[in-house]
Amino acid sequence: MKRIQFHNREKKIKEIRSILHAEPSLITFIYGPINSGKTTLISHLIEELPEAYTPFYINLRTKFLSSYDEFIKSLFEMEMETEGVKRKRKETLAELVSSVTKVAGIPINKEFLDYVFKDNKPKNAFAYIIKLFEEVKATGKQPVLILDELQKIGDVKVNGFLIYELFNFFIDLTKEKHLAHVFVMTSDSLFIEQIYSEAMLEDRCTYLLVDEFDEETTTAFLEEYEFSDDEMAVAWKYCGGKPISLVELVNMEGDRKGKVEEMLKIRKGQIEEIVYSLEARYTEMFDAVMRTLSEFIGKEKVGYKYISDEIKFLVGKNIIFADFVNKELRAQSRLNLLAIREVMKNV
Repeated sequence: MKRIQFHNREKKIKEIRSILHAEPSLITFIYGPINSGKTTLISHLIEELPEAYTPFYINLRTKFLSSYDEFIKSLFEMEMETEGVKRKRKETLAELVSSVTKVAGIPINKEFLDYVFKDNKPKNAFAYIIKLFEEVKATGKQPVLILDELQKIGDVKVNGFLIYELFNFFIDLTKEKHLAHVFVMTSDSLFIEQIYSEAMLEDRCTYLLVDEFDEETTTAFLEEYEFSDDEMAVAWKYCGGKPISLVELVNMEGDRKGKVEEMLKIRKGQIEEIVYSLEARYTEMFDAVMRTLSEFIGKEKVGYKYISDEIKFLVGKNIIFADFVNKELRAQSRLNLLAIREVMKNV
């Protein structure tokens, strides 16, 4: 089995380290197209962090979040008894802090958890986290809170949107108390726009785009796995610098050109199914979607003024990516771009 090594994200790591070296003051959004390497980047960074930092990493990707309770439970790691092993029960915050690992959620015991869920109020959970982070600070370490795939909370409500309560809490941790660095990771830039308007984030956040590899980096990556010049040209043409697609090519044996052509054929069929399902039922939306896709026939990036319904539709179906910081639309990947162009040939 080939082991794929972490590859050339030094520039982004340097940017994140620069943020970590300063006093916490802003929420940092780490965003980018799907499968562009955001989680791999942050996981590598966590492993490399000096002992002066205590990261709390929570990945919501596999969590089912339909209520406040489910979201709050996803934040915490319950103190568990190991079968056959007697351990002193951790009763205080200081004892819980001593159990923190680099990839754990937020440690908690049953008594504190009962308090967190008392009255079903977000402020209880947030008050506990603040106390815990203050205890971390008291040990001479810097808390770092990282939430991956946070867009999953978008529809969870608790006396209004949880999103509003949560981001005001993040502001309290960073801009107000300077207690913890907060990183929010998402591939859904529409989610960032939503919370920007709902949670009053002006001058309270910064943005870090984690994008696909450029051609030079892609070539260097593929050279490590002894791709021929022809294979590298094929990989760049069809996959661009999308890490997940490049890894798929590295792991396969045989005719790589045939493989990427098959990938393109499949993606073209998927996009046709998605788009043409609108034609009979929502003619106006279908026309608008097709107009948007037609702009990619001769361009790789398309500017936009506001997020229209057709943009929301195409982003929601992971066909295009909306970079709201730069006000640009582009295909989610080179493969998507080629598939879009193939679809539009028949229009």
